[in-house]
Amino acid sequence: MHQNNRGIKQGDRLLKMQGKLDRGPVEFKTHIAEQEGEIMAIATHDVISVPPTTSIIGAVEQMTKCGFRRLPVTDAGTKKLRGIVTSGDVINFMGGGDKYKLVQVKHGGNLLSAVNENVRTIMTQQTVTLTHDATIHDAVKEIVEKKIGGLPIVDHDGVLEGIVTERDVLRVLGAQQSPLNVEDVMSSSLRVIAPDCPIETAAREMTKCRFRRLPVVSDDVVYGIVTATDLMCYIGSREVFSRLTTGNVSEVMGLPVRTLIAGNLFTTTPDRSINEAACEMLEKNIGALPVIEDSRLIGLVTEFDLVRAFARG
Repeated sequence: MHQNNRGIKQGDRLLKMQGKLDRGPVEFKTHIAEQEGEIMAIATHDVISVPPTTSIIGAVEQMTKCGFRRLPVTDAGTKKLRGIVTSGDVINFMGGGDKYKLVQVKHGGNLLSAVNENVRTIMTQQTVTLTHDATIHDAVKEIVEKKIGGLPIVDHDGVLEGIVTERDVLRVLGAQQSPLNVEDVMSSSLRVIAPDCPIETAAREMTKCRFRRLPVVSDDVVYGIVTATDLMCYIGSREVFSRLTTGNVSEVMGLPVRTLIAGNLFTTTPDRSINEAACEMLEKNIGALPVIEDSRLIGLVTEFDLVRAFARG
């Protein structure tokens, strides 16, 4: 317990560094050629969705299996969009925010019981959408202004027709050459956590600050990155249930965050072009790159940062 407390104190800190000046609002139409209906050319058409009566664990397993960060929730018969469940909703439910009450209050902390509730109980209902005649300009505007990673596409009756993500948009925008380097667009004031921080601390931090990922840092060295998807997959892979003896959520959420970190850590440097950074993210199917200078973490560049930068031109 003492080790975990020490981890919280070390990890719950703000790595403050000089930030870049705000470059002003994005004038999307200046940089993006507009053509009505072009959004369907870059969107995913055969969208997997689940009905509102699907269990939370069923939805999470579907997202984990397919590598999704978001899953539309639609009526079984009409396919009308009713909401969307994201990795953020899942970590909120696991202990990050107000949806945790479902576990804590209704189910007395019993995670095994709570995950069998309907997914409608944790999904985001007020979903930002696009219509099938939207332009890429429309998508970028919504993504940048509302900080949304993915947008369901519906017809005029609200029936789901596709989904477009910031990664889809980045593939298009990243093809244009930019004079900007990583240091021009990266986030340089970062919230970081220590490897021994409990998973619950990471979930709370991500939910409170609306972050999808947190660098894990020990003695100024980057240990890895933990993402909302990592936390979600912890449940979706069912690994979490093998650790449960009483069924209480504290058994798994109290484990150190390093439990979730696996695989290679890809990084970048501040002097690389944003075109190179975009190519690496798309090639490696990752959403962010820690920015390292002289072996120290000085920032983080994400898909969102790149979409915003390319849109500004």
